[in-house]
Amino acid sequence: MFSERFRTARVATASALVALFAAPSAVMAETGADHLVSAAELQKAAVSASEQRTQNIKSLRALFGTGQARRALESAKMDPAQVNKAVASLSDEELAQLAARATKGQADFAAGYMTDHDLLLILIAVAALVLIIVAVR
Repeated sequence: MFSERFRTARVATASALVALFAAPSAVMAETGADHLVSAAELQKAAVSASEQRTQNIKSLRALFGTGQARRALESAKMDPAQVNKAVASLSDEELAQLAARATKGQADFAAGYMTDHDLLLILIAVAALVLIIVAVR
């Protein structure tokens, strides 16, 4: 009698374990096409990110490449070549933030919201941020 109860308990435990381990594997085996990302979408996203990074680098280098910017950097005792070189080593997020600030500053200057002196101060601040970020790494 004792062995029959023990046998029943073993069978019940084994059945419960089989059910427990079989259910997650069935759930994990499901593959629906609605939640997978295709290779074409991944490639498109990578190309877009690369193009955005290239555009941000061009934007900052164009800003630092002007004669006015070079004179401002040199007056602040910063090497324009070093700043240009440091721009490429920024992360995508840092690059996007600084490019947005630089573009906004240029647009405000063109619209007459700020003076030439204000634009130069923004330029020096952006250059200093670039050098600080690179130096911290």
